Amino acid sequence: MAPSPPTPPPPPPPIPPQMKAIQVTSYNTPYKLTTVPVPTLGPHDLLVKVAVASYCHTDSMVAAGTFHTPLPVTASHEGAGTVVAVGAEVQPSSFGLGDRVMCGLPLHPCGECGDCVGPEEFRQYCARVRGHVGVHVDGCFAEYVRVDERFATRLPDEVPLRDAAPLACAGRTIWRSVRIAGLKKGEWLAIVGSGGGLGHLGVQFARAMGIRVVGIDARDEGLGVSREAGADVVLDARKGRAEVVGEVQRVTGGEGARAAIVLADAEGATALAAAVTRTHGTVVQLAQPDEVKIPFHEFVFRDIRFRGSMLCSPEESKEMVRFIAEHSGKGEGEGGSGIKVETTAFEGLERIEELMKLVRSGRLRGKAVIVVDKEQR
Repeated sequence: MAPSPPTPPPPPPPIPPQMKAIQVTSYNTPYKLTTVPVPTLGPHDLLVKVAVASYCHTDSMVAAGTFHTPLPVTASHEGAGTVVAVGAEVQPSSFGLGDRVMCGLPLHPCGECGDCVGPEEFRQYCARVRGHVGVHVDGCFAEYVRVDERFATRLPDEVPLRDAAPLACAGRTIWRSVRIAGLKKGEWLAIVGSGGGLGHLGVQFARAMGIRVVGIDARDEGLGVSREAGADVVLDARKGRAEVVGEVQRVTGGEGARAAIVLADAEGATALAAAVTRTHGTVVQLAQPDEVKIPFHEFVFRDIRFRGSMLCSPEESKEMVRFIAEHSGKGEGEGGSGIKVETTAFEGLERIEELMKLVRSGRLRGKAVIVVDKEQR
């Protein structure tokens, strides 16, 4: 007697016409939880049922009107979830229903400019993009979000959705920055702002690559997170530039760090990063203060090279999640090479004010996330 055919999986639940979303409805006012239509898709779009969405410093800039975002707009550019619908031109080899994905930020690149057709690592710089999810167009603090397949990343089983949401911006951004710093195993990297959402990931990425890390922070919570993340040396920026520079010189044999990454918005953060970097070294600027102030002698007499970085390309993003998957289960922090995403989770979109209260307190460890759909893993 022939065996019975396997029972097919149940069909996905129907997509509702409307959904809950947290929106910026006017600048410099609290978020509003409202009901809006579920997004419609263009040919290269994915509709993602959001599992987890994360808060990022850039969200405060959107809410303040820094990017002149048309309002209302759904907040959060860091999200992860499951694909529930695809656009007409999305190929089955790229994405399909049920795929677990980390949302991408750029939406609808032009496909024609030098960044789109040039080196792959510049794809995210298209200046003709329609906008960035959660920055210029509706984002991930919602039950569903529309993202562009060309910047979404399919997730390995080893990367849970709760980790993937903060990786969508914070992870991608710091991953590329550590890579372009160009360090070899055993060389020193200084991270100014090492205990925040990007910083604790940067410490772990670098340590897993065999790079030695000096973590610099100015908060007790940030110093603790830096130590837990595995920084070889942790320094308190509140002790002053001279003491911090002297200690970096001491641990690096008098030369300074080969490179530094700036994650702190404080006025002197970039100047401090330059001061702890050895002559001819590189400083990667990620923080976004209104002005970046650098003493001229760092350029002229020490030949410090400065560069910026934004997100990472689609291939760099795939590289990052593969790296995390390969290091899963290897332990975290000092003595291990596993990557832990430090999060504080709030269950339900209606808890946005609790999340914001923690953010404003200055006591946040890592990233604050909202679990939108707890059934997804």
